[in-house]
Amino acid sequence: MASVPELGFAFSPNVLLQRHKLLVSQLHGSCLTRPPSRISTRIKNYQNPSFIATKVSKIREFRFFKSVELDQFVTSDDEDEMSEGFFEAIEELERMTREPSDILEEMNDRLSARELQLVLVYFSQEGRDSWCALEVFEWLKKENRVDNETMELMVSIMCSWAKKYIEEERDVGDVIDLLVDMDCVGLKPGFSMIEKVISLYWEMEKKERAVLFVKAVLSRGIAYAEGDGEGQKGGPTGYLAWKMMVEGKYVDAIKLVIHLRESGLKPEVYSYLIALTAVVKELNEFGKALRKLKGYVRAGSIAELDGKNLGLIEKYQSDLLADGSRLSSWAIQEGGSSLYGVVHERLLAMYICAGRGLEAERQLWEMKLVGKEADGDLYDIVLAICASQNEGSAVSRLLSRIEVMNSLRKKKTLSWLLRGYIKGGHINDAAETLTKMLDLGLYPEYMDRVAVLQGLRKRIQKSGNVEAYLNLCKRLSDTSLIGPCLVYLYIKKYKLWIIKML
Repeated sequence: MASVPELGFAFSPNVLLQRHKLLVSQLHGSCLTRPPSRISTRIKNYQNPSFIATKVSKIREFRFFKSVELDQFVTSDDEDEMSEGFFEAIEELERMTREPSDILEEMNDRLSARELQLVLVYFSQEGRDSWCALEVFEWLKKENRVDNETMELMVSIMCSWAKKYIEEERDVGDVIDLLVDMDCVGLKPGFSMIEKVISLYWEMEKKERAVLFVKAVLSRGIAYAEGDGEGQKGGPTGYLAWKMMVEGKYVDAIKLVIHLRESGLKPEVYSYLIALTAVVKELNEFGKALRKLKGYVRAGSIAELDGKNLGLIEKYQSDLLADGSRLSSWAIQEGGSSLYGVVHERLLAMYICAGRGLEAERQLWEMKLVGKEADGDLYDIVLAICASQNEGSAVSRLLSRIEVMNSLRKKKTLSWLLRGYIKGGHINDAAETLTKMLDLGLYPEYMDRVAVLQGLRKRIQKSGNVEAYLNLCKRLSDTSLIGPCLVYLYIKKYKLWIIKML
């Protein structure tokens, strides 16, 4: 009597797809449901379809089909130790006349743990019944015969199948069906298979398919591991957005999360935090580019930016801030109070990068209200931004902390305030701050003193008022921070020079 393969049960690869679709429609989140009749579902490659019963031929065939990924599990010693029971089990399973669980139960005493692993390897090869490997593993799981090595073997097999599907550009639905099958038979790797598949797509430069895969996972409600509460990858959307960020594609990461949310899908809540981080990073890079551009303008390498270009710059930054605001609202809406501190921390970084002093100050107080105190350096940075924008009320509020600071901390905070005024061109305020530091017994840095004096000297040339300059020079001289000064003034009307030693 001819064996099953000789009778022509060599179906096209579409059979596997149909079988997977049948499976998923029956289970979708429940345990594995076998089709009514077992059909040989070949992965691909129908070389040598004849079944050879002899041990020598079967070993030769085993060597022939063995994949590179599984070389670490099959050695020459294994081939020597294969018993007659192993080959009988293979033959019975390939006949497909009985359920695999019945066959394995019957031959349980005749098969060693290593031989059961080799059964998995045999049916994982190209041209073999891949479904049988899943059923064998399911039986092993039920019989509590899956040790760490067997679990590692089956995970390697499943990763190889997933990789092959991706290389062959199979439909993302087929890849998901494979993951569902894996979960149904009780295969629990120590990592996320969804993240593994996304990584495979990404490494093979199939990035559009990675997006399609994530969409399919969300639309079909496939279970996945959540994040750790601090904005780590935490799911398919967040993991893909994180992969984009690693390559510096911050805008792509932002657009991905927003697009999925607005498409009616439900990205994991921590993906919003990752997208918020992408907003911060993009604003930071944008700020660096702007500073470099302004440097070229000052050097005369390029012309001054016209109104149109300045408008485009402002719009780009405003759009990023709007995206950040939307993402933060979704994160709080879906994540609840547990995420308040993390969200406000991201928003603080976002407004600092954008140079928005009042908005950044608000986030400092919001963080304080939810019990997440910002670092003192962040208060100083926001203080400097507000000073540069001459936001007097905000400066006063932020300086209220100075009374409880030690001398070192006071000097650092007032130095930030001083530099903020200098950057914003508010020289009189800068001179007052410098004088206040001297009154407190704090010595400003040399470059800060020079910057303020230079700013006041330029003011003299415009307004003719020398009082502020002279007063500051005297205060610096009294504290021995500068040597004697020779101040001179030329009155053109009278052709008169006035010289005074300080």
